[in-house]
Amino acid sequence: MTKCDVAIIGGGILGTSISYWLSSLYDIKICVIEKESEVAMHASSRNTGVVHSPFYLDPQKKKTLAKSAFLSHDLWKTLAEKKGLAWKMVGTLEVALDENQHQSLEKYMRWGVQNGIAEDDLELLEGNDVLKKEPNVRCHSALFCRRDAAVDYGIFTQELKKESQKNGTEFLLKHKVESIQKNENGSLITFQNNEQLNADLIINCAGGHSLDIAKKFGVAKEYSDLHFRGEYWIAQKEYANLVKTNIYSVASFPDFPFLDPHWILRSDGRSEVGPNAVPVPSSETYSGYIGDVGTLVSKLSEIVTGSARKLLLNPDFISLISKEWLSSISKTAMIERVQQFIPKIKPIFFSERGTAGIRSSIITPEGTFLPDVMELEGPNSYHMLNYNSPGATGAPVYSAYIVKKLQEKGFLNYTQHTKASIWNFEKITAQT
Repeated sequence: MTKCDVAIIGGGILGTSISYWLSSLYDIKICVIEKESEVAMHASSRNTGVVHSPFYLDPQKKKTLAKSAFLSHDLWKTLAEKKGLAWKMVGTLEVALDENQHQSLEKYMRWGVQNGIAEDDLELLEGNDVLKKEPNVRCHSALFCRRDAAVDYGIFTQELKKESQKNGTEFLLKHKVESIQKNENGSLITFQNNEQLNADLIINCAGGHSLDIAKKFGVAKEYSDLHFRGEYWIAQKEYANLVKTNIYSVASFPDFPFLDPHWILRSDGRSEVGPNAVPVPSSETYSGYIGDVGTLVSKLSEIVTGSARKLLLNPDFISLISKEWLSSISKTAMIERVQQFIPKIKPIFFSERGTAGIRSSIITPEGTFLPDVMELEGPNSYHMLNYNSPGATGAPVYSAYIVKKLQEKGFLNYTQHTKASIWNFEKITAQT
């Protein structure tokens, strides 16, 4: 293909979902550009695999992400049933270690109901009640959500890719974008292999590279990004059933986009603890701390001159990062964090590292973390930046929301030819 109507940069869970919706609604030429050999090779498969319920999301500040996560639960379940994919109901306990954190749980209870979760699916428990449910968990109190499930989002994305291909979407794998130039036909994309593609509209869903792509269009130049690796340890088989529910802990630093430690049940039966948040130079530095030297030098130069420099002058941030480094170097330090609510576990219970994932966070011109996803229009383009957790959970509905917005903005002036679909676009977008 040398010409297409819509080019989607990024074959992660969001880009693939958008391609599915577009291909089910229009008979147009759509291509997904992915630099890897398969879709969902990065954040879309390197995550906890939890279908989250949005009780912890502020319904005012994060209304769209919360609604997307809530409504997407049933869409993912439908896909799992139709395709015979793993769907393991595990539930989640969000634990509080003191009265101050308990007040956060009371707030989460209110938020959960406002975000659409049925009151029967949420229950505020005292510490003794948690002990009856999970004998190895110690806490002041907990919020129990029954509806959370364990899945494999990488496999889910691959199934969506197959459905999108049936509708005519072409996936250009192993194609890395080198440059983008505006021309009379829209935009000319040149790849590292010197192939070229003309596109009327480009949708930027490039995850950890989305800011770099946006800047090629002259968009978001005043923003920076930082990358944080979240590391996990896998419990040995004889200890995998110590706790049979996902355990999360109330965030100690809500102003920073880091997850406090948790115990996670995987769809394949594994149990893991983590994560930390270790600064790394790129969105793909899954091991080590330096990565490619050229990338490191480039990132350091960007930090010195960009908005991230202000963040690095924040003493609270620096203090937190020093602790994150320690938990990366020392398994004992990592496990001690989890021992606060599962005191029975010991470092010797964990002998293998889990799959590390990376969260790429956008830094505002003021030097703060951007708290929500950011959508920006550019020349012949639309950009999604800072699409982080619970991004995988909410991808089916959020992607439909994006397509609806593109329709309303006049980016998709094509005649609709709706095809048979596993999900109902009109029903979903009527609820967002």
